[in-house]
Amino acid sequence: MEKISFVIPCYRSANSISSVVNEIVNTVKKQAEYTYEIILVSDHSPDDVFRVIKQLAVEDSNITGIEFSKNFGQHAALMAGYRECTGDIIISLDDDGQTPADELFSLVDKINEGYDVVYASYSSIRQNAFRKWGTKVNALMMEKLLGKPDFLDTTSYFACRSYIVDEIIKYQSAFPYVGGLVFRTTRNIANVTVKHRERLGGSSGYNIRRLISLWMNGFTAFSVKPLRIASFSGAICAITGFMYGLYIIIHRLLDPTTQIGWSSTMAVMLFIGGMLMLMLGLIGEYIGRIYICINDSPQYVIREVINKKDCKVKQAE
Repeated sequence: MEKISFVIPCYRSANSISSVVNEIVNTVKKQAEYTYEIILVSDHSPDDVFRVIKQLAVEDSNITGIEFSKNFGQHAALMAGYRECTGDIIISLDDDGQTPADELFSLVDKINEGYDVVYASYSSIRQNAFRKWGTKVNALMMEKLLGKPDFLDTTSYFACRSYIVDEIIKYQSAFPYVGGLVFRTTRNIANVTVKHRERLGGSSGYNIRRLISLWMNGFTAFSVKPLRIASFSGAICAITGFMYGLYIIIHRLLDPTTQIGWSSTMAVMLFIGGMLMLMLGLIGEYIGRIYICINDSPQYVIREVINKKDCKVKQAE
């Protein structure tokens, strides 16, 4: 009998997480050859979602609840959940009901065809324009920096084999990015199409600051291509400046009456200065993250755990 582990980061989902859990349980119980466990990770949510998680854990011994001491982000919550998993197949999904838990066996069946990771793909996405834009930028970043095929959709709803998770949790940096860790581990990945739903309530926890932070994790954690792009841009600026200087000298020799333009000189200086500051900022971002990692900053800090066996609350030491 195979076991499926579900990992769900929870943030502002006190009104929806019970429905998501009930849908998972009812779906899995239809397949007698599978057992389940559900890991619910509260990312220091400002609502009372952890109170709801505690109640769910008391009612079902297959549920584990984890609460962070502060907000560490969705990917840190996934890492914490992965370290609690004991299943043969691990499924990650959202807490807002948009990822259809009743279609989970579409992902499981595809895994059983021989794939290591299976991402849900949506024919139409029920998100606002800002989130759709963020999704497109994230997909472009993964294509250019992480080698994701352009035909493959990557979403927050995916299933993977246990050995993939075993490799993912070896990553100890304070800046986890699960998509990068998946593509660093395997390329045996597929899609299955499922229906994307409306949220059961509330709004997305991602704003522009959180999205930029997520993108920076992807930019700097798994690729040096940004540094190479910076070097290439610097070379282009240097060549452009040299060519422009030659143009001014030749033009001056051919026409001594030509006035040397102050505005064009300032424009070139500002352009080059801006490029230099951008490159220094990028290098500083890499160095800053190296410094934070050297100081052993944690991926997350667990405040409380609801034990799935005896349903007792464990206070973090």
